[in-house]
Amino acid sequence: MKQYWLLKSEPDVWSIDQQKKSGKKGAVWDGVRNYQAANNLKKMKGGDLCYFYHSNIGKEIVGIVKVIKTAFVDKTDSKKRFVAVQVRFVSKLNRPVSLEKIKKNKKISHLPLIKQSRLSVMPIDYKSWKIIYKMGKV
Repeated sequence: MKQYWLLKSEPDVWSIDQQKKSGKKGAVWDGVRNYQAANNLKKMKGGDLCYFYHSNIGKEIVGIVKVIKTAFVDKTDSKKRFVAVQVRFVSKLNRPVSLEKIKKNKKISHLPLIKQSRLSVMPIDYKSWKIIYKMGKV
């Protein structure tokens, strides 16, 4: 069964446009050093969809990526404790969905994006996925 996630990246480090340019082969989502976020990466399956969130600059969901390779050892981790996944660009949202708009929507105010703002990889339930999708694709 497909699961839904949110991946956070600072756009000056890795942006949705860079993700799009990575083409069909996608890009490795690495550098995660939080154990809870790493455990979420380990739970991802091929075909799972992820919202791409620009953190720090913008603070908004800007697009969608798909998991194309499940958890493997993160080459940027010298101690080999953490994992990475590979994701491919799917689409940009027609209208970015800001953190402010998410906080104002009572139906999705339970999301980890609000409750655990430092977490960089988090699950999203399907109902919330659909609400955000409608907000961004109008």
